[in-house]
Amino acid sequence: MKLLLTGAGGFIGHHLLQHLLANTDWDITATDSFRHQGKTDRISEVLDGHPDWEERVTVITHDLTAPFSEQMIARIGEPEFIVAMASESHVDRSITDPVPFVKNNVDVMLNTLELARAVKPRMVLHVSSDEIYGPVRQGQPPHPEWDPVLPSNPYSASKAAQEAIAISYWRSFGVPVVITNLMNVYGERQGAEKFLPILIKRISSGETVFIHGDENEIGSRNYLHARNAASAWLFIMNLAWGACAGLMLPPAVFPQSLRPDRYNIAGLEPVSNLALAQEVAEILGKPLHYEFTGFDVENRPGHDPHYGLDMSKLTSLGWKPPVEFHESLERAVRWTVKHPEWMI
Repeated sequence: MKLLLTGAGGFIGHHLLQHLLANTDWDITATDSFRHQGKTDRISEVLDGHPDWEERVTVITHDLTAPFSEQMIARIGEPEFIVAMASESHVDRSITDPVPFVKNNVDVMLNTLELARAVKPRMVLHVSSDEIYGPVRQGQPPHPEWDPVLPSNPYSASKAAQEAIAISYWRSFGVPVVITNLMNVYGERQGAEKFLPILIKRISSGETVFIHGDENEIGSRNYLHARNAASAWLFIMNLAWGACAGLMLPPAVFPQSLRPDRYNIAGLEPVSNLALAQEVAEILGKPLHYEFTGFDVENRPGHDPHYGLDMSKLTSLGWKPPVEFHESLERAVRWTVKHPEWMI
């Protein structure tokens, strides 16, 4: 089995790379531009000490805002699966400088889908976000698959645009797209600009932590360890060829279906940003100094108080998250403290 993974040097991408190498015998072509948040260091750490894994991985440096060349397509070959991971993914950066951010994500999707038209994989697994749906109001149920799309910021709008383009290729050209939407991911080697590394750095140094919310309502997320996300994606790919206890669900095709398959991937329970900060402080054995930042538009434009995804579709098929929240959070915090170079 052959798989192409775009964005393999990113935080989530390298966790998926490691999970696939540990749990399959597949050969993997791993691409990344290494000009945003992708790092060769992550791929090196995955492969370090595993010569058998190195033989199964081909790393290609390629900026997906440009098309794949004929030579590169020949080198990639004919993968059964393409995991479309590569994207800019930071909300604050999308608000600060939206035009290049959105253009990047649109071009990345177009060139990935054009490659899929050429190599004809069994599945194009598109990695999208819960944020395309917009916020969940406090006390309201989480979003099921195919809820109305209502993005709040340029990042989530760019992911919604990627989905729309992918759906059009699914219908117009028969590209076997499967969309996955996931929530806030944490784990080892995460980018320093994300919330958990910020918490670890600020709490460790005694600095004030800024919590999205106020005394009456505190922002919350369904936090998901990167290895759980990787497990869910492998489960979905295995469904396509009957490797999940005999259950076989190949990607939906038009016109037999009016829309492609979509799966939500999320943490099991919502966690408030303050509760997360308190747990990190407890793990570190440090006091927590925090201030609320409120939900006002001037303070944090385009940010939503709560997100939520209904994951019952995926769990009803038999998938269970292998990594427990509190244990994996503690492991990620302690690993990051031992590797301060990842908080730079």
